[in-house]
Amino acid sequence: MNTLLEICVDDPMGIEAAVAGGADRIELCSALELGGLTPSPALLEKALRTGCPTHMMIRPRAGGFVLSEDEAALMVEEIGLAVGRGVAGIVVGALRAQGGLDGEALARFRDAARNATIILHRAIDLLPDPVAAVREAVALGYDGILSSGGAPSAIEGMATLAAMVETAGDRLSIIAGAGVTPDNVARLVATTGVREVHASASRPGPEPDGATLRLGFAKGPRRATDEAIVAQLRAALAGRTIGDE
Repeated sequence: MNTLLEICVDDPMGIEAAVAGGADRIELCSALELGGLTPSPALLEKALRTGCPTHMMIRPRAGGFVLSEDEAALMVEEIGLAVGRGVAGIVVGALRAQGGLDGEALARFRDAARNATIILHRAIDLLPDPVAAVREAVALGYDGILSSGGAPSAIEGMATLAAMVETAGDRLSIIAGAGVTPDNVARLVATTGVREVHASASRPGPEPDGATLRLGFAKGPRRATDEAIVAQLRAALAGRTIGDE
């Protein structure tokens, strides 16, 4: 079985590099340095014009995932707009202040997504038991979960990811993300059993000038999606799956 390769991007050049490198799907965001926020309508239109299936991040601000009512309502509206424009899927997350998934908000997002795919993002990695949360996501009708297994990287979280895959079965897809590279992706897939992987496939860009840094407009170099790394990921996955076909 082939493993799906999703590349997260946050600018026009990233969209082009992901598609040219052979990505199966784009996760479209803004501000990946903040973990990904809702992208602009114009950037979404550019992604959709490529014909590559696009999942759109719906996250109104940086920081944690405990939402106010106004934020949740805004996300519902943004989901509706994204689905109306033709996205293949949307990516969301919400946690309760007292701990655990915010099932009420997540159910509202599921309803707003209508027939589009809906993915629970790495907010799940903040929970003490991501495996148990898989059952909640299944009950809510989610189609996938993006996770590192509760660890800083998917490689470090492989044991938990494998347990999440076993718990999910065929009811939803576990998407392994965080620190996924051409050098480790085959081992990650073989060890966990995930059928989808998520990567930035990026390199650091040029260092911002001193004035930009001094005035707080940047904290360091922006990362840029690299077509060659996307292609290397694609090749590493093909090398693993060729023997299974």
